[in-house]
Amino acid sequence: MNTMLQKPDVLMPSPQETELATQSSRLLARHAPDELRVDVGGEKLILPKAVVSLLSKILTEMSNGNAVTIIPIHAELTTQEAADYLNVSRPHLVSLLESKAISFTRVGTHRRVKFLDLQAYKKKKETDSEAAMAELTEQAQKLGMGY
Repeated sequence: MNTMLQKPDVLMPSPQETELATQSSRLLARHAPDELRVDVGGEKLILPKAVVSLLSKILTEMSNGNAVTIIPIHAELTTQEAADYLNVSRPHLVSLLESKAISFTRVGTHRRVKFLDLQAYKKKKETDSEAAMAELTEQAQKLGMGY
């Protein structure tokens, strides 16, 4: 399994780490560099703009007290990892897979779900939900329900 996905313990940032992340996030946001130069043991390390952007997002989440996990877009997740990402039960996820709502592959008897497929499913569900909410709002307005 991909080592970036092996997360036996999700560690929440301590209050001190949250405060440090807040300060770092604010400093980074004020300067918004194209690249970040860091002194590591007397050597200069240059981080590219994409890393600076990602670091800024990580620091923002940590400053809110949230743990952060990085998942490569090409990753294949177990059914439990996929269910956790969608915030559904594993049995519900398996039913989504079996009904072909989300594609998957089999590795022996185990199902694997591509992260990109999960993202696409999640985005479609969010879009469908927003459209349904807009339709309900429109109906409520036509009926004079005060929305």
